Amino acid sequence: MKYHYAWVWLAFLLVGINSAFAQRIVFTGKITEAANGQPVPFASVYVKGTTFGTTADDEGRYELKVLQPVDSVTASAVGFKPRSKAVGKEPAQTVNIGLPSAAIALGEVTIRPTENPAYAILRKVQQHKKQHDKKELSAFEFDSYNRVEVSLSDITDRLARRKVIRDMTAVANGVGKLERNAAGQPTVPVFASEVLSRYYVRHRPNREREEIKHTQLHGVAPKDGTLLSQVLGSSFQDYDFYPNWQVVMGKDFISPIADGWRLTYDYDLEDSVMIGQDRCYQLKVFPRRPQDLAFTGRIWVTTDSYALRRVDLAVDPKANINFVDQIRVYQDLAPSPAGPWLPQRTRVVVGLKPTKKQTGLLVRFTTVNSQFEAGRPHELPFYDQPFAAAPEALKTPAGFWEQHRPDTLSAQEQRTLAVLDSVGKLPSVRTFLEVADLVVNGYKELGPRGRFELGPIFSSYNYNNVEGHRLRLGFRSTPELNPNWLLQGYLAYGTRDGQFKYGLSADRIVDRQNWTLFSVRHSHDVDLVALLDNDLALESPLFEAAARFGNIKPGLPVWRDMTSVTAQTDLFHNFTQKVTLRHQRFDPLYNFAYYTSADHGPNAPTARQYALSEVIFESRYAPDEVLIQNQNRRYAVGLMKWPVFTFRYTLGLPDVLGSDFEYHKFNFTMTHSVQLGQLGRTEYIVDAGYIPSTVPYPVLKSHLGNESFIYTSNAYNLMRYFEFVSDRYASLHAEHYFEGLLINAVPLLKKLDWRLLASGNVLYGGVSQANRDATPAIDASGAPLPTFRPLGSTPYLEVGYGVENIFKFLRVDFLHRLTYRDLPGARDFGVKLCAQFKL
Repeated sequence: MKYHYAWVWLAFLLVGINSAFAQRIVFTGKITEAANGQPVPFASVYVKGTTFGTTADDEGRYELKVLQPVDSVTASAVGFKPRSKAVGKEPAQTVNIGLPSAAIALGEVTIRPTENPAYAILRKVQQHKKQHDKKELSAFEFDSYNRVEVSLSDITDRLARRKVIRDMTAVANGVGKLERNAAGQPTVPVFASEVLSRYYVRHRPNREREEIKHTQLHGVAPKDGTLLSQVLGSSFQDYDFYPNWQVVMGKDFISPIADGWRLTYDYDLEDSVMIGQDRCYQLKVFPRRPQDLAFTGRIWVTTDSYALRRVDLAVDPKANINFVDQIRVYQDLAPSPAGPWLPQRTRVVVGLKPTKKQTGLLVRFTTVNSQFEAGRPHELPFYDQPFAAAPEALKTPAGFWEQHRPDTLSAQEQRTLAVLDSVGKLPSVRTFLEVADLVVNGYKELGPRGRFELGPIFSSYNYNNVEGHRLRLGFRSTPELNPNWLLQGYLAYGTRDGQFKYGLSADRIVDRQNWTLFSVRHSHDVDLVALLDNDLALESPLFEAAARFGNIKPGLPVWRDMTSVTAQTDLFHNFTQKVTLRHQRFDPLYNFAYYTSADHGPNAPTARQYALSEVIFESRYAPDEVLIQNQNRRYAVGLMKWPVFTFRYTLGLPDVLGSDFEYHKFNFTMTHSVQLGQLGRTEYIVDAGYIPSTVPYPVLKSHLGNESFIYTSNAYNLMRYFEFVSDRYASLHAEHYFEGLLINAVPLLKKLDWRLLASGNVLYGGVSQANRDATPAIDASGAPLPTFRPLGSTPYLEVGYGVENIFKFLRVDFLHRLTYRDLPGARDFGVKLCAQFKL
């Protein structure tokens, strides 16, 4: 009997082994429209009467595994009739299925004689837009799940030989078959993220808040994912086609249902189909001019209420946009309890590629929204912090995402996450991340615990004719030291003057909700009178480095010792208040003097060194600015529709810590970027100031010139350094970007993808007689002293025109100076370059 049982168990074992090999069958293929071969995104693929099923990706590709032989595979999608296809018993099979349209009788549409029938539907959409637009809701909120997947595509042979890519490819091949792009080439996963959040929106006034509940990063991700998780949440994945313009990748694309739809688009009425319980018109949309920033694809409009039910849109490959190989947006919408429609599921695919022959990035965004509530606005302080992350957001328990993920991952997506969890631990990948962080941020982490960073590396060397070769070593603390402190400092040395320079600062975050912080700074360094009080223009590190390079004597170099204490807080949403106590001592490195009394005669007393003690009050209001926080810094991101206003008042205190002057300074600036539709975009800066006090010219406003070859938006590009000084002034800096508006109409030029632009700077200013007389013209020995020139009744005016997007990154500006052309050294015409990476 024992042998009998043994043979029975052996038989079962052999049958089991044989069955294990026979059971596993893998079907792959593509789901397309039977009529035209176009892919059907997110179609359902399944075996009838079983639990075997999967969902196709945005290109209609799928992979389905079954554990037993089956007779057929079925595919279905909303708007199409299901279709089954017989299959065999081979372990790997390719099954492509074409779905026929689920056509139904068209609803009643009034059509004008000889008119495109789609136009009648679009007019109805315009009439009903307001009742369906979510901006008509007083408030709404919903749960949001966002998944981002990034892969390398079209990997070149040269890149494939690099160790980091070889290691990543080996890991991917070890888990399973590599995913392939639309062209059938393998892709290597790089990064993925998942974010669960609750998103709140209030209108009138417009406010938004996102509470990040849980987040998970996979693969090539930074050590601290707090900042990245905010950018990957629902706040930056809002695709809304009801406004006239949809911002994608920082570009303004006109919506297919915009008010001026006929100027940009043409349409075909293709069908009438059922999507869920909604009968819809299926409309094909395509731009009249392929180079325009417009979409091509299909939209579905409900036949009863003319609401946008679904979109499947792509950017035309000929559109004038850089580094983007493809953009495709797929979205389903559903009515909210209050009426207007809200996005239920959004799928976005973006292909990025520097050139056609280089490796690209394939990025997929998936957003699933649920638990909608409308008409329950929270009190305004609730929205003052636009992002709130739970302390445990990055620490989710095992199995959490499998239970709370609102959609089911495909087999390929599951493999991708498994690959990335291994890829992120590779030593070569961690080294790559450190190098990338150094290039992007300019800082190199010190030590295994990473409490300090060295940098920025781009400021490590400079040369000028005062300091000679300037060598600089800087550092800053990281949140690993303390998340509520930011310490920074540097030490520099000049080989010509033989002097050390240094700077130290400390920022302490007291309250994160209102971003209340205290700062202390001290520095001992060489500065230029021409650059003082020009904070806005000096936000460009490249221009500041150029201004301090080479011959800096025309900029009037001075030794500057500066100590300041600052307190800052947000009084309410995006309204920032700042108070600074600052003390400065100046020792000019050029021949300088000023009168120390009211007597300005030949023997009047003068001095060359001076000190300033100041109280500076600053208010800044940016109504729709989006601010994100990491552990010890805050950043502004995204485009703003409303202007940013800044008002600054400076009070000079006499006889405080040896200060020499009493004065008042008033300054107002407004910056704005205006969307003008197909005409392009205009960016401008209004700057005005008034100093009603009598002080030497270094304390007045020195308007920022530009003698370098680098074009700078915030400077006067044909004005010399320290050419004009004012104690009252008003200025306008304006630039208009035509995008492809004019060049796209010229057949021979549109292939270059160049873009035209125009610029103009105008400055009114003057100096009171008292301030003109505050400094002598000659010193005690009779040698002439440097003086300043005020503007007369004629404004300074310069205009320019140029071409950007040359070789995808170069900009060339041709500039003309229209006034004060007869001054010594004035240049009437100039050509300046700059490098910019814009889509």
